[in-house]
Amino acid sequence: MDYLQKAKDFFKADIYAVETTGIEILEAAPNYAKCRLDVTEKHLNAANTVMGGAIFTLADFTFAVAANIGGVMTQSLTSQIAYLNVAKGKTLFAEANCIKDGKSTCYFIVEITDELGTKVASVSATGFRKVCKTM
Repeated sequence: MDYLQKAKDFFKADIYAVETTGIEILEAAPNYAKCRLDVTEKHLNAANTVMGGAIFTLADFTFAVAANIGGVMTQSLTSQIAYLNVAKGKTLFAEANCIKDGKSTCYFIVEITDELGTKVASVSATGFRKVCKTM
């Protein structure tokens, strides 16, 4: 099954993440996803660094892709972000991995790095699994 294409087809409706922010899905499988964001001037804050909201949007979207591929509709219950370092590169990557996959809840860790290997942020996200199917 081509999870990557299914994810791209399903999440193209997420206009904010895909079109406005410019996030690209690189890999997708049940309970796993990797996405990228090419940093442009529109992602920078007044200090000329990547705005925390752009970093969080990348993490939240990557969680959504990983949590919804091949399963039931999952929505975020809680998310917590720790900003670790200022991004030094021009591309950010987010990688989401499922730590707990329960019947009605799940727990993911999303790690954000840049292309230089800088650890930019870490996000923990808890999701609620709804009854309706996704992809």
